[in-house]
Amino acid sequence: MGTIVGLIINPFMNYQNLNKPTLSPPGIIFPIVWTILYIIMGYSFHNQNEQNKIIYYTQLIVNGLWSIFFFVFKWYLFSLLWIILLIILVIIMIKKFYKVNKLSELLNIPYLIWLLFASYLSFGVYLLT
Repeated sequence: MGTIVGLIINPFMNYQNLNKPTLSPPGIIFPIVWTILYIIMGYSFHNQNEQNKIIYYTQLIVNGLWSIFFFVFKWYLFSLLWIILLIILVIIMIKKFYKVNKLSELLNIPYLIWLLFASYLSFGVYLLT
């Protein structure tokens, strides 16, 4: 999913030119963090039941669409609202994963923390643009 979205948004990437809030990391951090998160998410997914796989795929699609809304369409306010939806879906996913495998729940905590940080960045870009 990350590769597909990356190919779509690559011509529109303007992270270096955005008005960013304090604590914004350098652009090189994002592919590193997302690679690690996708590996962790994939591992936590492998032993889930069919119902939990639905919420996993749903949040994954919402995740991918965020980048398109933010970088391609530059819908900063909409992207902020969209990432809040993603956070809610990930919280639901974490709770469902816990019922099947506690390790799967714990592995997704860094993902949730990163999304909270990303929502801060989205809010900052929205305010500064």
